[in-house]
Amino acid sequence: MPVFKDETRGTFFVKTYYTDYTGARKQKMKRGFKLQREAKEWERAFLEKVQGTPTMTFQTLYELYIEDLKAHAKESTYRSQRNLISKHVLPFFKDRKINEITPADVRKWQTDIKQSTLGEYSQYSANCRLSSVFNFAMRYYNLPSNPCQMVKTVGKVTKSVNFWTLEEFKAFLQTVDDEIMRIAFLTLFYSGIRCGELLALTINDFDADNKTITIRGTFHRFNKTDVITEPKTDHSKRTIPIPDFLVTALESVIAMIYEPEPNDRIFQTVTSSRLYTAIEKGSTAAGIKRIRVHDLRHSHVSLLINMGFSTFLIAERIGDTVEMVNKIYGHLYPNKHREVADKLEALKL
Repeated sequence: MPVFKDETRGTFFVKTYYTDYTGARKQKMKRGFKLQREAKEWERAFLEKVQGTPTMTFQTLYELYIEDLKAHAKESTYRSQRNLISKHVLPFFKDRKINEITPADVRKWQTDIKQSTLGEYSQYSANCRLSSVFNFAMRYYNLPSNPCQMVKTVGKVTKSVNFWTLEEFKAFLQTVDDEIMRIAFLTLFYSGIRCGELLALTINDFDADNKTITIRGTFHRFNKTDVITEPKTDHSKRTIPIPDFLVTALESVIAMIYEPEPNDRIFQTVTSSRLYTAIEKGSTAAGIKRIRVHDLRHSHVSLLINMGFSTFLIAERIGDTVEMVNKIYGHLYPNKHREVADKLEALKL
């Protein structure tokens, strides 16, 4: 092992050679190790990473996967997957060689997360992420098989859908004193847009003449910096017709902005945490069930279903697919099936 002692500093350093993906032979040096053992361990992990063999540890594979994800996925996707894997997957498998991880090991991990405080949807997501990591190893690092494929997935595919009825929303709105916050909630409830889409809305996205808002981006806050990125999916880019009262409300918010410019955000003083706090306090004050900010989107869909609109129109409006609308909200339709039967009965000869 090419580990050397730096007599001047009293530390160890590594000088090793490797062949990169172009076939070029290169040298890598790393200094500052207090122990020879630490230097050797670093070299082993480094060579595992650049050589990419199935004998690498899960820790090394995780680092390669996350590095690739950061280069090819949206920042929000990268952060959420990194956090989920590092907290709920990596601690269990990190020191294991990936070609020695068996379906039985995966099953044992599933037992552990089922006994944890992790919700069923998060359990399902963690299981999917673990499988994705192994698929990544199969595609790029010659892992023969994915041990997750032999084990039944745990958790639930969809989160439970919670929502407010129109009456509950009106009761909540009575508890909101701040006018801009009140209009933010009106926009969420009556348009079905996501919280990030609301916070990304600019003056240029609002068309008062045609009574529409256009979704072009989604708002995030990373490292104390405001960032607007591409919407969640291609379906998310859309123009949404809105009712007259919401047009008037949005105009009143824009009128409060000092020297407004077309690219200024409409809801500059609104944050996701303020919305969360308002729901937490307002639901208690109004005596209604507490929901999440995102559940206002579910509330909008529930409202449209009860008004008799088709899943195709709803999917277009909320920027999702018909399949996803049916998957998430299909259980809200049972009464409509009775209506179909009753109308067919009326047509009998």
